[in-house]
Amino acid sequence: MNGWKKLWAKTRDRWATRFFDTSTGRRLLIHGIGPRAISMTVDCGDHVMTFSPSDYIGRKIFRKGHYDRDHVARLMEILADEGVKTVDGVLLELGGNIGTHTVYFALEKQFFRIVTVEPDPRNFALLSLNVAQNRLAGDVTALNCAAGERAGILDFFQNPDNHGRSGMIRRSAKDVQISVPVKPVIDLLAEAGIPEQDVVLVWADIEGFEPVAFRSMEPLLRRRVPIHTEFTPELYGPEESARFRDWLGEFYEDCWVFIDDGRQRMKVMDIPISERQFDLLLLP
Repeated sequence: MNGWKKLWAKTRDRWATRFFDTSTGRRLLIHGIGPRAISMTVDCGDHVMTFSPSDYIGRKIFRKGHYDRDHVARLMEILADEGVKTVDGVLLELGGNIGTHTVYFALEKQFFRIVTVEPDPRNFALLSLNVAQNRLAGDVTALNCAAGERAGILDFFQNPDNHGRSGMIRRSAKDVQISVPVKPVIDLLAEAGIPEQDVVLVWADIEGFEPVAFRSMEPLLRRRVPIHTEFTPELYGPEESARFRDWLGEFYEDCWVFIDDGRQRMKVMDIPISERQFDLLLLP
């Protein structure tokens, strides 16, 4: 009888392993993990990634092996087509989260250095770990801070279910309020030992705080450094969306707008502020 039990257990485990390595199986598995599991690490092919299994971004990494890595590839392709040079320059990433895009950009080998800024201490711990375990510490400087107009302390709202939706704006009744340090972008670059003229690209994903943070990096805008950012009229409101668009139009003339799976090249003054949210690439 014991022999049959062992044979059944081996057969069951073999089939379970096969099933849970399918798309459906991975979805069921990651959603079934209880709260005692604080973090998980998975092999994503050319890198490893550690994440919280209770977080939206972590669950997507577990299921698909990446989190919007195609957006990085898309950006680098467009910059190359536009004749924008990034080699030997510095990438400034505002909103590094757990380091997914930090790692993706580092693997592109297109930048001399990456400065990534992340205010959420939960995310920053994982970002630092992901940089270290992928042996990228020599390529990346990570700063646990928010980017804003003036140095000081700001209220920050942690979303318990989707760390990527945490930010300076409360978006859910479940959000947990904490305090985080904030510094102007130019001060953050100085802290990282990076001259602002070395920055060749900005990637920003800061959950509705863009109009405030961007005002602290006007020297970069005056140089027309390419900026890839979320643009979220839903959070800015109609009047602030128009002001932000018009202000960006003082520095940039052309841009790419990405809505769902589509993309369109247009004038900055034609940015569709009636949309809820989209990605925007400001061109030099």
